[in-house]
Amino acid sequence: MIESLQTGWHSFLDLISGIIIPDWAALIGLLPVFLFFGVIMPIITLTVVRWLLYAVRKPRAHVALAEGPRSASLDAAGAPVYPTGEPFCTRDQLVYAPGRVECVTCHQALSVVCPKCEVGRPASLSTCGNCGLVLVAVPRVHALRPAGPPRGGAAAA
Repeated sequence: MIESLQTGWHSFLDLISGIIIPDWAALIGLLPVFLFFGVIMPIITLTVVRWLLYAVRKPRAHVALAEGPRSASLDAAGAPVYPTGEPFCTRDQLVYAPGRVECVTCHQALSVVCPKCEVGRPASLSTCGNCGLVLVAVPRVHALRPAGPPRGGAAAA
């Protein structure tokens, strides 16, 4: 009886030793797999997730297509304020996209203010007579302008 208990006990220890005492050679052989799935893959996954979150939440410029001429902005006294480097019509108080030389409503030659010296000249001249700045604007199909806050309201913070 004692002998059968010892055989049972030895078989139980052999069974448990395979679970408790691992095969170190096999585990060392799996070390590259553990390293890849335990270290490298989480780093790659976190990098991709961070890149996707940035791509979804990155700040974007809000632009609107400039369709035809727009009205010139007015100062406190009600006089029109024309931007530098863009052609404008003084009679209709309209500002046009770069490259235009004639007003579409009154067919008057447009003027432009030099961005460097702020002297007015006809839009048909590409060189400023005062400072010599060459301002050549190629007309585009669409001109993009930043869209500001809504009229009468403030921009969202």
